[in-house]
Amino acid sequence: MPRALILGGARTPFVRAGTAFAELDVLDLARSATAEALAHTEVDPGEVDEVIFGNVARPVAYHNLAREIVLSLSMPTHVPAFTVGLACASACVAITSAADHIATGNADVVVAGGSESLTNVPLTLTPRLARALIAASQAKSLPAKARSLADVRAADIAPVAPGIRETSTGLTMGESAERMAAINRISRESQDAWALRSHERAAAAWDDGRLAQEVAPVYLDGHAVTADNHIRRDSSLEKLAALRPVFDREHGTITAGNASPLTDGAAAVVLASEARARAWGREPLASVRSYAYAAVDPADQLLIAPAYAIPIALRRAGITLDDVDVFEMHEAFAAQVLATLVVLERNGVGRIPEEKLNVMGGSIALGHPFGATGARVVLSLANEMRRRNARYGLASVCAAGGNGAAIVLERAA
Repeated sequence: MPRALILGGARTPFVRAGTAFAELDVLDLARSATAEALAHTEVDPGEVDEVIFGNVARPVAYHNLAREIVLSLSMPTHVPAFTVGLACASACVAITSAADHIATGNADVVVAGGSESLTNVPLTLTPRLARALIAASQAKSLPAKARSLADVRAADIAPVAPGIRETSTGLTMGESAERMAAINRISRESQDAWALRSHERAAAAWDDGRLAQEVAPVYLDGHAVTADNHIRRDSSLEKLAALRPVFDREHGTITAGNASPLTDGAAAVVLASEARARAWGREPLASVRSYAYAAVDPADQLLIAPAYAIPIALRRAGITLDDVDVFEMHEAFAAQVLATLVVLERNGVGRIPEEKLNVMGGSIALGHPFGATGARVVLSLANEMRRRNARYGLASVCAAGGNGAAIVLERAA
């Protein structure tokens, strides 16, 4: 079947929630990343066959974020678009869906990505208050409206934020990550060392221009936001060691320093068929060789599924871990990354050399806008593969619910 080629892409800066992008919503960020991805790849919006976007904290105002991107950018109205969700791997689903549509001949050019505003997460009303307000709006008289609200209590007035616990276990992701650290004997010291590594490598990648190649500025009120703002250049093992555990204050190992922060941002990639890329005379960054999704029991190790998706993706690609030249692994927590490496080696898949993994830092330093991270890791991987003239690259992302994604990219030999 035809291969899906990644022509390029772009992302916004990833910024800590509540800072530079606080006045923007998820559509603002998605529109910016999509427009810049099309500009970077010099693709006319009229040539796009489809737009697929990932998003987790679904905004109430937009039933289908991807379609709103099409309309807000004045792309041809006949371009279909749909929004996908697989928690933190949502943009992975967008990219692999696009690759499937191209491989089966149902599209030639697809924009795929993800967006998240964790500053402006959608809040809902308590069920009692929502029912009372609906009844009051339908009542015909003022006394009837008052009676509709009579049973509302003070506790019903507080807004309800999106759930942060696993429905099946009642545990937060951080609590589950603590469990992974204990099961795999991941020490606090090794987690802090990994976090420091993430910040140091991200800072170096900004300094030498590698990350700047994929990040496009966002203009706000006459000034530009041009860079990720969570990278801690002054971090040290001593500073990280001084932070208190968040999820288990007595015996825990996970702190704000060795976990990814709440982040606002968006990322998008442009995929095309070989025939279209050839007609345009474009050299792609890479092609999608294979992918896999896997799942585990959330009550066991919630974020370990990439360790099981990776060998499936490798088998489908016809390669082994040793054939891969560069890796991008989402860093939800340092404990999760280190546990994944342990399980891969324990299960006989192989050992990922640290010098090939997250060479420009990861989500701990760069940030983690849930719906966008999958597109960020794929874009970073494809760019690094071109710089290194690498043959194979592998990206993986863990996700809530015990899910995990792995995508193998390939460059022509």
